This record gives sequence, C-alpha cells and structure tokens, in this order.
Amino acid sequence: MTDAPVTRVLLADHDLPAEFRTGHVEVRRITLAPGFVAGPHTHNGPVFGVVTAGSVDFRVGDGPVVRLRAGDVFYEPGDERIGGFDATEEGAEFLGWFLLPAGVEGTLTP
Repeated sequence: MTDAPVTRVLLADHDLPAEFRTGHVEVRRITLAPGFVAGPHTHNGPVFGVVTAGSVDFRVGDGPVVRLRAGDVFYEPGDERIGGFDATEEGAEFLGWFLLPAGVEGTLTP
C-alpha cells in the first residue's frame, strides 16, 4: 500500500470507431457457471468489463487465449468476433459496460 491519499493506474485505453455514437450504456453483472463455454460471438456495440470473481479464457478473433482473473479488465470491440469468453472450472462473475446507440438493446449473436 502507498502513503499517497489517491493513486490512479490506467488499466486500459481503447479507441472506438469514429462513426460509433453512444446513446446509452447498459451495465450488467453476469455470472458464468463453472465450465460454461460461451464460444464465438459478437455484440452490437463495444463492451468493457472487469472480472469480479473466478476466471475466464478470453480471445478476440483468432488471437491468443488470455486467462482473465478477478480484477482483470477486458474490451470486446463491437461487431468483431469474440473467439471465446469461457468460464474455467471455478466459474466466473464479471461486470460489463455495453455501449449502445440510442434506443438499441444490447445483443449477443453466436
């Protein structure tokens, strides 16, 4: 721990498409059962999140699989295939911020 009254650490910095206009943000708490395989999917807008418990194996497109644990942040670009967001044997819980155009509900398409 530090003696400073406040510390700030940048955990992520992602560019958004210039043409994307955020009209609202849905914040969700999502719980994945142990071993649940979400598999490849896309969202209709960018998703930012933080794992709050357990762990997941995460992959954007065909990139490398990254194990995310409690406290790790992630970014899922909108309309780009997510290769996996699969719970490990301990399951997982995360908070997700879904950025969406006005009047549009967040979707997940397998």
